[in-house]
Amino acid sequence: MTDTQNFHIVLVEPEIPQNTGSIARLCGATNTVLDLVHPLGFSTDNKYLKRAGLDYWKFVDIRYWESLDIFLTAHEEKTLYFFTTKTDRSYVDAPFKRGDYLLFGKETRGLPETVLARYENRCYTLPMANPNIRSLNLAMTAGIVLYDALRRK
Repeated sequence: MTDTQNFHIVLVEPEIPQNTGSIARLCGATNTVLDLVHPLGFSTDNKYLKRAGLDYWKFVDIRYWESLDIFLTAHEEKTLYFFTTKTDRSYVDAPFKRGDYLLFGKETRGLPETVLARYENRCYTLPMANPNIRSLNLAMTAGIVLYDALRRK
């Protein structure tokens, strides 16, 4: 399954509805597909999720996946980019192209270690200038990466 016109933001087992709502709004504004990989840590009827996305839900192409394994099996490795704090490879070095999938893990734990090991050469991070700051908010990170990818293409 390939969609070569739009980028995809893939949220793997997201836990915080406000992050997902904000990312859904981002996806709607940029014509980016939002892929949600179950299990979700909330219902998509959650009032906080809806509020963060406001009235933009009808403009967002949302696709649901029953598991990360099913998602990974359905897509070519060369279209997948994984974001983690557990690498030194900066996102600015990723050769994004339209149709690529930008994968982000759950807020509390990130992507599974087995996935990071399997796709080690496809893992990227947002460098932190201050070593006391572990990471950025999920919605902020997705926005930075997506807009950089859009800027390049």
